[in-house]
Amino acid sequence: MRSVASSAALLAFCFSSTFCLAQQGTPDPCTSGHEFATTDCALTWHGVTVYGAYDVGFGYVSHGLPENGYNYEGESLVNRNGYEHRFLVAPNNLQQTGLGIRGKEEFLPGWSVVFNASTGINPQSGLLANASATDTINNGLPRSSYSIAIDGARAGQPFNDEFYGGISSKHFGTLTFGRQRSLGTDAMLLYDPAGGAYAFSYIGYNGTMAGGGDTEDSRWDDAVKYRITYGPVHFGAMYKFADGSGGCYSASATWTAANCTPESVHNNAFGFNLGGSSGKFSSDFVFQHYNQAISVLNPLLGPQSLSAPYQSTTDSINTNPINGGPGLGPNLIDPTDTVYGIVTDNNAIMVAAKYALERVKFFAGYEYIWQNNPSDPLGVGASDQGGYFMSGVEDNNLDSEKLLNIWWTGAKYTYRSKTDFTFAWYQQRQNDFRVPPACTPQSFRASCAGTLNEGSLYVDHHFTKRFDGFAGIAYSWVRGGLAIAIPHGPGVPYNYDNNLAPTVGGRFTF
Repeated sequence: MRSVASSAALLAFCFSSTFCLAQQGTPDPCTSGHEFATTDCALTWHGVTVYGAYDVGFGYVSHGLPENGYNYEGESLVNRNGYEHRFLVAPNNLQQTGLGIRGKEEFLPGWSVVFNASTGINPQSGLLANASATDTINNGLPRSSYSIAIDGARAGQPFNDEFYGGISSKHFGTLTFGRQRSLGTDAMLLYDPAGGAYAFSYIGYNGTMAGGGDTEDSRWDDAVKYRITYGPVHFGAMYKFADGSGGCYSASATWTAANCTPESVHNNAFGFNLGGSSGKFSSDFVFQHYNQAISVLNPLLGPQSLSAPYQSTTDSINTNPINGGPGLGPNLIDPTDTVYGIVTDNNAIMVAAKYALERVKFFAGYEYIWQNNPSDPLGVGASDQGGYFMSGVEDNNLDSEKLLNIWWTGAKYTYRSKTDFTFAWYQQRQNDFRVPPACTPQSFRASCAGTLNEGSLYVDHHFTKRFDGFAGIAYSWVRGGLAIAIPHGPGVPYNYDNNLAPTVGGRFTF
């Protein structure tokens, strides 16, 4: 019999997880409304289960921005453009609000067809979770007029979490195809003491670790995923096929549609996972490689945003403004509702472990990421996630190889089976990849060495097996090159380099 706390943790992880298709001891189907209200039974009929969550709260941030209905992560993490203290509705604090449907139907002894379709919804607005829209609605505005803008893997797709189908065998594992969480995301949810909670977890909120370098890659489209468990050992492999449009590229300073060469997409990716458990100890190793990974750093800057020609107002083919100009001709792609992308080839290695006593679980993890300019550039008009296009592209953002080190640790204490106390600490460090390496306080760029830190503490009490309430606080701050908001020379720093974010709220799962 699982405790209320462990049941809720399983539900949080099972929100669109391939792992749960073969999870032993999952809740029995509900047989009555009373049973649904008083137990953790599943809404299952003939092997098809409807599931979901609603998570909303109230918070305060010391350095935040006006909210918008597309943001699904709240404002707990320090933000490059945050400038004022404010009270706000805090969405999706412990878990992404959303709905899903999954199924498992046996067609031969030991063999089943499986599928899963899930999406994230913003509890404060009812809109689909859409990181890209938080940027496009700020396009052309001065920095002082921004609402909250983020980057992430959810971009308003009908199924912005996962959408896949496949075959599962009791002896040969599970093979699925479609939009799926990366292996790094699966591991993050298992080994993050805060379970990926946006309000209290840097690696859950930011997604750099889960995506192996970029938060958009915490989910892979057009991907094959295989998992198998043999005794205490489990193995996973994943491959993403290239998709989308590569736009066009030219080395000419006077490029036009006639001399802009169409580019092919090479955004394939692959990864491996090996892990196991022995008694109270479990550990996992994950490797991920992603070509032409895209990071959306800022909304498109309008002419009134800055007084100097920063590169983030131009494309990477030349220095022409992305919105055209007198004598320059229009941009090949209308910048309306488009994003500005930085493109890299990424590699990441992660190791993580946890140790569980009767009431306390200890967590620790480390990831090493190395990024380079892409071997195959993307051009103007290349596609990004969710049907968005890039009217500005940087294929040469890195002066030299960029190295990231991310580590985290923490503990979760369960009191009388219904109350969890969680402490977590996260740090990200980057190297000095600027050439020439001139990084004094007067000449900082985003290519200078820097650090980001976050610590959090929260309590989560389970009133029933479906409803819990929580309260906690997170504090984050940045230094050095990671404190540069607009990356090109001269670098524009964060408005404020820290953020204090207490939050209270509640969550209902089914």
